[in-house]
Amino acid sequence: MQLFDTSLNDNMEVIKGDVLVAEPFLDDPNFARSVILICEHKEEGAFGLVINKPVSVDVEDVPDPLIMGNDIFVGGPVEQNTLHVIHTFDMLDGSTKLQEGVFWGGNYDELKLLHMNGEVSSKNCRLFVGYSGWGKNQLEEELNKNSWVIAKIDLKKIFEIEPENLWQEVLRSMGSKYKMLSNYPIDPRLN
Repeated sequence: MQLFDTSLNDNMEVIKGDVLVAEPFLDDPNFARSVILICEHKEEGAFGLVINKPVSVDVEDVPDPLIMGNDIFVGGPVEQNTLHVIHTFDMLDGSTKLQEGVFWGGNYDELKLLHMNGEVSSKNCRLFVGYSGWGKNQLEEELNKNSWVIAKIDLKKIFEIEPENLWQEVLRSMGSKYKMLSNYPIDPRLN
């Protein structure tokens, strides 16, 4: 069943800073009702982070004070032994600008220093284990199969909206035809 009118995706290239919204029936448990921030999209493939799936972390398992003091998100099923960060600190060396005022990566030691100074919170920094990746042309094939819709949003909102509401809020922000989908139940048989 096709719910998204992906004509929005026609002639529209996915670029860093875009978000992908999973269609309501996407049955992959890694991406059901996911919102993915695209951090990089090149000819060889794409890299992104699921920005609405927080995970519980046992504090004893994590000696890093930055991780202990902040929420952690599952960025995707690939290399879940890696740590990634999205933040609003433009002074971090090595950061990649995704949109005005929102950055990916950067010098981790500088970020830890900001944390020790009390400047890091869920309102300006999100940490992710793992990532979402696509090989050459794989993302375009998924877009053609209507698995995702491309959304252009103000990325600063990802720090303001509760993660569990993000999928719904992004759809609502896209206008009337998507607003209706935002209320679609997870299991329509239970409606």
